[in-house]
Amino acid sequence: MRMSMGRVGRHLLGLAVAGLTLATGGAAFAELGQPKPWEWTLQESGSPVMDNIVWFHNFLFVLITLITLFVLALLVIVVVKFNAKANPVPSRTTHNTLIEVAWTLVPVLILVGISVPSFRLLFLELDVPKADLTIKATGKQWYWSYAYPDNGKFEFDSLMAQDKQPRLLGVDNELVVPVNKVIRVQVTGADVIHAFALPAFGVKIDAIPGRLNETWFKATKVGMYYGQCSELCGKDHAFMPIAIRVVEDKEFASWVETAKKKYASGGTSTFASAAGPTQ
Repeated sequence: MRMSMGRVGRHLLGLAVAGLTLATGGAAFAELGQPKPWEWTLQESGSPVMDNIVWFHNFLFVLITLITLFVLALLVIVVVKFNAKANPVPSRTTHNTLIEVAWTLVPVLILVGISVPSFRLLFLELDVPKADLTIKATGKQWYWSYAYPDNGKFEFDSLMAQDKQPRLLGVDNELVVPVNKVIRVQVTGADVIHAFALPAFGVKIDAIPGRLNETWFKATKVGMYYGQCSELCGKDHAFMPIAIRVVEDKEFASWVETAKKKYASGGTSTFASAAGPTQ
């Protein structure tokens, strides 16, 4: 049985509407600081560093698109104008000084134009400004331990919680920081190489045993932000999330007082896996 053109059109329209509903619905229930269903762009920025990364990404995308279209136009011109049928007697020109200088100089100028914002971005990421708060993050197999040396030197472990959403990103003890403050993060590893990565903050730095690396971020929006270990560190690498809760100053001060009592014993896990912590 054949389907009429009208019915085909209605079916295609229905599929398009369903796909659009699914995409927009997925974006609606997804929160700031975590992956979204059908996401094909960078996560929404939550820090000045990520703002610059997004700008640089978009700048490069426009540039490479223009270069690609230009090269494609040249190829089309060559195919149409200089094929054997259209140009039976080819030119015997072997050198053109102007063209040779241009195709050497123009790419150099393009690379210089790319390097300037690139170096500025690298400097912004690596030059840690005066910090309002310092946190030490230690990667372990397979969880994170956080210490607050500026706020009473308490420390706690943060392990994946199977009963929390979002799946594989929720943790039992979240890292809590104040909004609009420069947070210096000192990162190290206790056993193997891990990596501390927060996409919404533009942060990714290795946690290496015996070495103290340093990065920073300044969260500009209150909310939950999620990341993961981004270094293949063993069998439970995929179950080592990072969860950061950004709050107002008063709420952070209250949390610090509670955390001092809650983690006063200083007991930390020595082993953890996807199945749950082992004390």
